[in-house]
Amino acid sequence: MGIVGAEVRMPLGEPWRVGKRPYGHSALSTAAACLKGFYLHQSSLGVNGELGKKLDTSRLPSRADRRRAFLGHVKSTLPTNPLAPSGPRRRHPKMLPDGARETLLATVHSARDRLVVTWLADGGLRIGELCGLHLADLHLRENAACGQCRTPHLHVCHRPDNPNRAGAKTKHPWGVEDGTVTGGLIKRVSPAMVHTYFEYLTGGEYPRATARHGMLLVQLHGPGTGQPWAPVGARRMLGRAGKRAGLGLVKPHAFRHNFTSAVLDASDGNLLIARDAGGWASAAISASSGDCWPKELPTTPPPTTSTATSSPPPVRSTAWRRPWLASACSTTPWPWTCANHRTTSTASGPRPSAPPTSPTQATTSGIRTTPPPTNRTTRDHHHP
Repeated sequence: MGIVGAEVRMPLGEPWRVGKRPYGHSALSTAAACLKGFYLHQSSLGVNGELGKKLDTSRLPSRADRRRAFLGHVKSTLPTNPLAPSGPRRRHPKMLPDGARETLLATVHSARDRLVVTWLADGGLRIGELCGLHLADLHLRENAACGQCRTPHLHVCHRPDNPNRAGAKTKHPWGVEDGTVTGGLIKRVSPAMVHTYFEYLTGGEYPRATARHGMLLVQLHGPGTGQPWAPVGARRMLGRAGKRAGLGLVKPHAFRHNFTSAVLDASDGNLLIARDAGGWASAAISASSGDCWPKELPTTPPPTTSTATSSPPPVRSTAWRRPWLASACSTTPWPWTCANHRTTSTASGPRPSAPPTSPTQATTSGIRTTPPPTNRTTRDHHHP
């Protein structure tokens, strides 16, 4: 295994793959499985039985193993392979390895980079949406002047004339009323996001006196210091940080898949909440973006059975990963997006301050049936 690229603490000479890259994590795992099967077969024939006993080991299954396997709830043991490589294991090809957020936060060097990691992980933002944010889009206090969300939130607004060419994929209508941004796609903000924001703005990295563009993320080095930070710069920063941390190539969109999985976990598989939290066009896309077990896609509104005194839906035990996320899904009315055009209400009914303006905006069984805005362009459903 060491000859083909595995990290072992012993001299094994020159690798036989001269001039080629060593095997990656997946290839090493496959090679380890083949070697284990070969030696176990030889042990069954009476050859080197001591080695066969060392390789024929087992362990207790974890929660992730039970979910991943067919009839995993009845499994009591799982085979292990001492020859397999160790390290972070990706739960899904498009998702981050376990513990990637904490590892990246310890690896990056600036408050701006910590803000990027935290906002991508907790906000489920696309990299274009994050790099296209203006300071005026951030309402990081309760009962902001826009009146569209009671809790700290931000407005994702599509601006085609951003100097860094960063634009939001969603094109919800927005505007400025009395100096306050309203409309757009509204996303709630976690306490960790607010903390990294103030750390970034008050730590001396943001040029508050010279930044006339009003954008959130700026360049910190080079001739363009203080200018808006382009999405390609954020992608390269995450890629370098992932390689330094031993996580491989880290892509910004992987945070969005992890965010969707966490929302599905916290909301007990409610695809409508996941759709509004991530800003997708349909619940089917939000189900395909998470690694959680999706329930059957809702095609028609459910019958009206809830009342104002009904209890909130139960929260899955795995929601401890993000306590603010679990509490928003279980107890807070209007749990995710607070915009009038894309909302998910709870048993308490629609928000009184946002009455329907047309018959098509009437609510049915607590689910808003407003059609999407007519000025939205066709979206690529393969890459939400």
